[in-house]
Amino acid sequence: MEISKQTVFITGAAGNFGSFLCEYFVNNHAAKVIATDIDEAKLKELHKRIPQIEIRVCDLTNRANVSDLMNNLAQQYKISVVINNAGWIHSEPLVNLLNKDNPAHNFENWDKVIKLNLYSCFNVGAEGAALMVKQRTKGCIINISSIAANGNIGQTAYAAAKAGVEAMTKTWSKELGMFKIRSVAVAPGFIDTPSTHDSLSETVIEKWKKQIPISSLGNVTHIAQTLKFIIENDYVNGKTIAVDGGLIL
Repeated sequence: MEISKQTVFITGAAGNFGSFLCEYFVNNHAAKVIATDIDEAKLKELHKRIPQIEIRVCDLTNRANVSDLMNNLAQQYKISVVINNAGWIHSEPLVNLLNKDNPAHNFENWDKVIKLNLYSCFNVGAEGAALMVKQRTKGCIINISSIAANGNIGQTAYAAAKAGVEAMTKTWSKELGMFKIRSVAVAPGFIDTPSTHDSLSETVIEKWKKQIPISSLGNVTHIAQTLKFIIENDYVNGKTIAVDGGLIL
């Protein structure tokens, strides 16, 4: 697929990585980009910086909202690339011995992580795929997972959500292949972004850096280049591509 001819739908677009992707595909590949997020103020800021993009506010955890958004977009566009980037990194042990009153993992945090990472991916994937099939559009769905899907200490909810994302990716590749729609996941390792620094202490980050064979965190360009490869290579399907510097959890 030639990127310049695609309409790319990016979720979580107001965040650091999402906004970078919007710039990357517009400035480097002249793609048509539709950016969505629940944060209207940040979306408007993004639009000022990149006036070529279309912005849409949407709660992706709400299926009806996602359906309405896709039906609205279908009147103007043929979306051919969906990038499920929306999510929330959260670290919390299953049992916190420092919290003597209530040591068990907080349910509200579990629920929030699952909804923001798994529900949003499912809702957008289902509605996006249905739209592609209806419009007979050859395309691909790229889901952002994480190496935490393999099981990472202190991230029960996040690991579970991302493992679910990878399972859906494989299933969709088998179901949608007959429509010439591919499904691929990308599993970043530790990437140097504000969200990584917000969710992990600098001591923990330095510990992980020492375990990465190339001794450094990745950056958002490494992930964007992988997305470019997936879009352009029509034979990549049903796999999770790890971009982790060789780190093994």
